[in-house]
Parts: sequence; structure tokens; C-alpha cells
Amino acid sequence: MSDTAQAALKVEKRDGIAIITLNRPEVVNAINDEIRKGLPAALRDADQDPAVQAIVLHGGEGRGFCAGADIKEARGAESQIAVHTRVGRDGWIKAFFATEKPIIAAIHGFCMGGGMEIALGCDIRIASKDAKFALPETGLGLIPGAGGTQRLARMIGLSRAMDMILTGERMSGEEAYRLGLVSRLVETPEEVLTEALAVAAKVASKAPVATRFAKQAVNKSLDLSLEDGLALEANLFALLSATQDKVEAAQAFKEKRAPKFIGA
Repeated sequence: MSDTAQAALKVEKRDGIAIITLNRPEVVNAINDEIRKGLPAALRDADQDPAVQAIVLHGGEGRGFCAGADIKEARGAESQIAVHTRVGRDGWIKAFFATEKPIIAAIHGFCMGGGMEIALGCDIRIASKDAKFALPETGLGLIPGAGGTQRLARMIGLSRAMDMILTGERMSGEEAYRLGLVSRLVETPEEVLTEALAVAAKVASKAPVATRFAKQAVNKSLDLSLEDGLALEANLFALLSATQDKVEAAQAFKEKRAPKFIGA
């Protein structure tokens, strides 16, 4: 990760968890090229680190998780090819799907546009009641370009997603929880990271290979028929049956102790 990318992000690793914090509070973590380059790199680093079992993505202590693209970022006229190349650089939003370890978003305040699409790319979303979600791109002459038109409908249904995308209206944290866009809701912004870390700790305590396989099976279920999905599940279950961690879990259960997983 370059020095400029590091300035836009902070990464801390502790107790099996990588905490990635967006670090542009003066612009509510608006997405610039440093974040586009640095976030995929930080995810790859955490995914490849055997000491890390879960990833938490946080917006820091500013006014929100992420306000979306930095439209004030200095940039000259660009061709369609240049825009396509820039937005897709380093895998960008695809990096979330490529990350095998679970990613947990800790969301407070503004979660708009590309910031909401970052949240949609995570596996678990936890929000505080002050969270404000929106995809306002049509008001800027654009459409969501980092997964919003594809992921949102899969999560909250076609009709509600269409309404949100076409009107650009904001959704509260409470409504996001009611619709299942976030799985947990806390009262205050100060609590959201604490809750996310608690969830990450639970994830990190499980068998690492089983956790990765579970994430893979659930994600692929969206694109497979039920028959093919059940076949994939059975294959992954069979692979896990031969792991040392499965044997250790059974032994620990018999001995009434916590299992000591090794990821093999």
C-alpha cells in the first residue's frame, strides 16, 4: 500500500481481527483514488494473513461511514475508457467478493452512494440508529456504479431497491434494520464499532476453513439453482469432514472445553 493510500486508510490487527478504518473524516471519508487503491490492497493483505480470521470496516469517529465518491477531487476531462479503467482499478469493489474471510461493516452517520456500495460488499452490516443510507446517483446524472444496482435488490427485494435507487431518498438505520439491509442495530455511533468487534470475535473463534466455506456457499447460492446449491453445500461439507479442525471440535466437545482450531 502506498503512503497516500495509507493516509486515507488506517489498518490495525489484533486478536485475529483486522480493523480497516476509512481515514478522511474532513470529507466524511469520500472515496478518492487513494481509497480505491488502498482498500482492495488492505483487504487482500488481511485475507492472506493467517493470523486474521475476520475483517471489520469502520468509518472512524467523523460524521459517517462514507459519503460516497469525492466529486470535488481534481480531475480533468476523461474518456469513457479512462473512467472505466479508473473505477475498475485494482479490482476495486470486486475485491470484497474476492475476499474469502468475512467482512463486517460498522456503519454510523452518512452511508451514501459509493459508501453504501462498500457496505453492500460486506458480509455483515451493523449500524447505529443515526445511520443514513442513500444511492443518490441518478440526481447526478449517473447510476450506482459499484454494485448498487445488483446487490441491493438481492438484499431487500426488487421493488424497494428500485424505489430507493430511482428516487435517491434516504433510508434510516431503523428502516435498514427492518428491511434486513443491516443485521444488527445499536443506539449510538459510539457503540457500533464495539458491536462489530464483538461479532468479529465470535466469527474469529470458529473454524477458519469452515467459516470461509460457509461464506462461499451462501454467496454462491444467489447464482445457483437450489439443486446446484445443495450439491455445492454437500461437497463443501464433505471436504470439511476430513479436516483436523473438525476432529478437534468433536474432541473439545467431549472434553467440555473450547476447541483450538488451526485452520487445517
